[in-house]
Amino acid sequence: MGAQAQAPTRETTLTLLLRQGETSASTLAETLGISVQAMRRHLRSLEDDELVEASPTQAGPGRPSNLWRLTQKGHQHFPDGSENFALGLLESMAATLSPEVMADLLRQQALEKATLYRKTLGNAPLEERVRALVNLRLKEGYVSDMQPAPSGPGWCVSEFHCSVQRIAEEYPAICDQELQLIRHTFPDCLVERVHWRLESGHSCGFSIAPKQD
Repeated sequence: MGAQAQAPTRETTLTLLLRQGETSASTLAETLGISVQAMRRHLRSLEDDELVEASPTQAGPGRPSNLWRLTQKGHQHFPDGSENFALGLLESMAATLSPEVMADLLRQQALEKATLYRKTLGNAPLEERVRALVNLRLKEGYVSDMQPAPSGPGWCVSEFHCSVQRIAEEYPAICDQELQLIRHTFPDCLVERVHWRLESGHSCGFSIAPKQD
């Protein structure tokens, strides 16, 4: 049975919107190989379930078209692991420990996890290590991918769903820990945050570039 005859699954549509942030029914239809009419019906069903929402945009002459995106409920559709336990634990720690001690604990956690990551990544070429990192993060509940850096050598890792998103909203220091984790995982590289979901946009991202001699 060809792609035209297959209805898009909810998970595929939701994941595409997660990755793209905001897009049109025609773009989704083209990606999934179905008609725009079928895609619109599918989106309306997801809208009825409060998983997606649309806003009109004027891309040219004629009637405005809709751009679709995930709602907050749509983002929560993706698993967040043991976030409730972690939030409770952090709240208890924050109530009894000083900010300095909390920061030290988070740094230590990043160092320990980076050590485990490096053992898994080994001494392979950078591209292979970055791909292995993306696979590790996928297993941990992130929705990640990698692209060549837009300028110069290296790679950009984007994370469209963060398994600690709710925790980071309450404790932004977790995001600093994540940056340090990636830096300790690639000590031979320059690692920088290039976009941050808590600030703007629909994903977090890190650039990983080899250090110049």
